[in-house]
Amino acid sequence: MRFQSMLKFGNGVRNQCRMYMASGLPEFTQKHYNVKRNNYAIVDDKDVSFFNSLMGARYVLQDAGADDLLCYNVDFLRSVRGNSKLVLRPGTTQEISEILKYCNKRHLAVCPQGGNTGLVGGAVPVCDEIIISMSRLNKVLNIDETTGIASCEAACILENLDAKAREKGLVVPIDLGAKSSCHIGGNLSTNAGGLRVLRYGNLHGSVLGVEVVLANGTILDLMSNFKKDNTGYHLKHLFIGSEGTLGILTKLAILCQTASSSVHVAFVGLNSFDSVLKTFVNAKRYLGEILSACELIDESSLDASVKQYNLKSPIENYPFHMLIETSGSNATHDSEKLNFFLEHCMDSGDVLNGTVTNEVGKIEEIWKLRELIPTALIRDGFCFKYDISLPLRSFYDIVPVLEGHVGKLAKRVCGYGHLGDSNLHLNVSCEKYSRELYERIEPFIYEHTAKLKGSVSAEHGIGFTKKNYLKYSKSSEAIAMMREVKKLLDPTGILNPYKVLN
Repeated sequence: MRFQSMLKFGNGVRNQCRMYMASGLPEFTQKHYNVKRNNYAIVDDKDVSFFNSLMGARYVLQDAGADDLLCYNVDFLRSVRGNSKLVLRPGTTQEISEILKYCNKRHLAVCPQGGNTGLVGGAVPVCDEIIISMSRLNKVLNIDETTGIASCEAACILENLDAKAREKGLVVPIDLGAKSSCHIGGNLSTNAGGLRVLRYGNLHGSVLGVEVVLANGTILDLMSNFKKDNTGYHLKHLFIGSEGTLGILTKLAILCQTASSSVHVAFVGLNSFDSVLKTFVNAKRYLGEILSACELIDESSLDASVKQYNLKSPIENYPFHMLIETSGSNATHDSEKLNFFLEHCMDSGDVLNGTVTNEVGKIEEIWKLRELIPTALIRDGFCFKYDISLPLRSFYDIVPVLEGHVGKLAKRVCGYGHLGDSNLHLNVSCEKYSRELYERIEPFIYEHTAKLKGSVSAEHGIGFTKKNYLKYSKSSEAIAMMREVKKLLDPTGILNPYKVLN
């Protein structure tokens, strides 16, 4: 079948607005998971007075008993709920330093919070920890178009930082579906991957330096303007992926890439996962240096985004779909390579149908089909979300295995994700939260992942909801060393307690 021209579907992806209805609130995490509160101090009037004098009362938010702090206490998925009575909104690194110095002496636990788009309960309190909202530290400090280095504060929204970089002909080397609300500091704290790890690698390779405030208030300046700097231990890597348990990240320097002047997207349909693997191998072989993204979408995942958001797929449904993006500097050259690749895949019988475009609006419409899947699945009612890395040959096998394991308890079991870096997003939806379904999924899903030598967290982090399963991906010796690092940097344990380490 021939490749079709794209239809136009309207405006680009809209920002997703989160509203919490009383009937849809999760139970308090502490009660639901039977968490024993650690022996931390309880906030009193003297503490509030100190914070008022430090930042001004307008930046010290208290719960007056009417769920005033609900949007800070509940996560994106409405799966966990803290009971914090105090939110602090500092505006400078120095203010964060003073806050932590005070809390460390008073033994007050804190929970750093960025855009609150995380999926493992890492950014909301478990009990009554003080929430430190990073939202005011949102300045872009400098973008150097010669070196490609961008320096900014931690609460810069990813989409805004990328827009500033593009004004200089650059692109931030991370792209997420939550880019309109997630913070770049939160991305670093969870070592988020996203849609283009295939092209740019992960953040450990792109971040040149960070500024971090430790639990005792010490400001650790690890900022750098060099890609090469072998002067001792690379301490910045301790904080990338540490989820706010070792320090609070306040600034960063990141190496941006040159923005591509030629972008093409193909959306294709396939009958089997074996054909998906063959097409991916051919994409690397024939597209080479211009391949920038390779996403897998199964039939059920596409059905969710199409139906929940009233979209229209440019091709009919197939068991599997692939979204393949190229980014280069010569449109003619890139188009020739892409067309040759697609013709080869269709002649071989692996690709059955598809569409290709280089028009910006049409590219956005195709990406919308992929980027709206996470929230579309939430609209099913309740969704259990899993973010795992698996050996590529076994990438999709776990979906039918889990579907058979949960049976009729689930409304939908589906998988999509970043084929280019072996990261599967596995989802199980149901009409409403079901304890029976939860216990069928966990720990089965993690045990199965461990048998395949996979990772229980590919890019979302460990947070609160996965801390019991860290043992499936890390040895006891590695976990013991993590504990020693935690004790060294946060001996009183005030930083984001109950997270990452059980």
